[in-house]
Parts: sequence; structure tokens; C-alpha cells
Amino acid sequence: MADITEHRTGEGKLYLCAIKDVYSNRIVGYSIDSRMKSRLAVAALENAVVRRGNVAGCVVRTDRGSQFRSRKLVCALGRHAMVGSMGRVGAAGDNAAMESFFALLQKNVLDRCSWTTRDDLRIAIVTWIESTYHRRQDALGRLTPVEFETIMTEPAVQAA
Repeated sequence: MADITEHRTGEGKLYLCAIKDVYSNRIVGYSIDSRMKSRLAVAALENAVVRRGNVAGCVVRTDRGSQFRSRKLVCALGRHAMVGSMGRVGAAGDNAAMESFFALLQKNVLDRCSWTTRDDLRIAIVTWIESTYHRRQDALGRLTPVEFETIMTEPAVQAA
């Protein structure tokens, strides 16, 4: 799943586009920028592709925002043989997994203080995603997303 959130700083807004693997709860790609353009979504997708490797056939679920309907993102999905899927208009539940992630980000980072600069907030977001959000999660049986993925893919590799 992918979505975009924004937060104010003393220098103006900062936008985060994140892509979450809903199987393992891992944020597999993200991009942060001062402008909410299609390149924000494309950069997050490219980040996910680099992190994941072979992504052919993966489905990327988004809302109907213009960044996700852009020609640049559609071309990037096609280049990586990925499938785009969009939620229904007015169906908030379609994007619940991303909204849950953004709610945690809001509570644990964004609302903690007033952010003076975009760079300060950018560093705080990256640090929280990589070192705090990716820690052990109850929903994964107290495993980290990486541990969960490793355990769940080993039987498939052994079976092959």
C-alpha cells in the first residue's frame, strides 16, 4: 500500500510518501520532499524496488490522488512489471493500513514538538521508520518485520 502525508515546519510543509508491505508491516520504500508532486510517489516506488529486488507482479494499492494517477508513476509501475490498484472513492477502509502507520508517525514524531526546519523533521522521520517502527511488533508475534519475512519465506525456498 502507498499513501502520502504532510506536516508543517517553520520552513513550510514536508511530504512523506511511504509504501508498506501489508504482509510484514515493513515500510519497503519512502520518499520525503518539500513538494507533493508525482516524483514523490515515483521516488518512493523506486526506493521500494531497490530494497525488494524482483517486484514483478506485485500489486501497489493506493488512493486516487493525482500523484498515484500520474503518467510518471504508471510508467514506473510498468517498467517494473508491477500492478497498480486504486481504492474506491470515499472508502476509507481501503487505506486503513497506511492510515494506521501515519497515525503512529503522527503520535511518535510529528506531534512531539514544533519542527523548525524540514531537514530536522526529515531526519526524525527516517530515524523513526528505520529504528523504531521496524522493531518487534505484537501483530507479528513479537518479531520485527525483517525477521517475520525471513521466517515466512524460508519454508517456500526450502520447498522449491
